[in-house]
Amino acid sequence: MTEFDPEKFEDKYVHYFEELQEAYSNAYNQLHGRYDSAILKAIDRNVLSESEPFYEGDGEFRVALPDERVEEVRAAVGDDERFDTVLEELTTRIETELQRIFGFEPDA
Repeated sequence: MTEFDPEKFEDKYVHYFEELQEAYSNAYNQLHGRYDSAILKAIDRNVLSESEPFYEGDGEFRVALPDERVEEVRAAVGDDERFDTVLEELTTRIETELQRIFGFEPDA
């Protein structure tokens, strides 16, 4: 568990780069084999690579997604429902992983 400082999170890529990588990687690995790997990879490489995690306060994190990239990848995948399901679960898992890594107890 990494000690968390909300002020340092403003420069997250300087202070918490490894923790961010761990959260994204753990979330991806949790879904690998459960969902279509082509959709999972498309989201990881083309949407999440341009996403931005934010600390909202009270132990809560939010992953902001680039709307334009989401629409482009959704259209390329061609299955809106499956794409949206994977994207939502992956984003939620990243947020939960950030809570875990930084020592916040995620809500059950």
